[in-house]
Amino acid sequence: FNTVLLYLVSTIFICYLSFNLGPGNLQTVTWNALFWIILTFANISGAAKSFLHEGEGKVIYYYTLCPPSIILASKLIFNLALSLIISLFGFLFYSVIFGNPIVNVLYFFISILLASLGFSAILTLVSGIISKANNSTTLMAVLSFPLLLPVLLVAIGVSKNAIDGLDTSIMMPKLLTLCAVDAIVVTTAFLLFPFIWRN
Repeated sequence: FNTVLLYLVSTIFICYLSFNLGPGNLQTVTWNALFWIILTFANISGAAKSFLHEGEGKVIYYYTLCPPSIILASKLIFNLALSLIISLFGFLFYSVIFGNPIVNVLYFFISILLASLGFSAILTLVSGIISKANNSTTLMAVLSFPLLLPVLLVAIGVSKNAIDGLDTSIMMPKLLTLCAVDAIVVTTAFLLFPFIWRN
């Protein structure tokens, strides 16, 4: 967790030095894109290690203790909490450095919540898949990023609408799309994980 926080702070500060702009001087499109890029890679480095540091003995113990759906649910809840903490801390520090151009704060935080759910579900599942591989660190980045793109693209659209302060009727379709993507991701994780766990 400390490593992820250090990554967040250092990345945001390097971006601040690179752009050489004070708070409120960054264009909203750039502000939004940069924010989600930083959050995506912070989540990959933080929430992605669910199964990567557990030995074979512990995995066998878990297998005899409870069904795979319980294991996945516990990892998912933990990663969701971690992803939310990463996102909220990143948002606070990012807002201090680059300012806060958001008009509709409620919808922006809803987009963070839904994106964190999608991120945690995808990263937990991918972590379970590659936990048996030898080169897990490289595979984590390679496999997870393409799967994160649908969640990321919709979340960027929702947060951009929230920054611009668009009407609720315009934002609802993208919010519902993000909810649908999350539902598909979580359902797929619960359907596939028992087969992965059995192996």
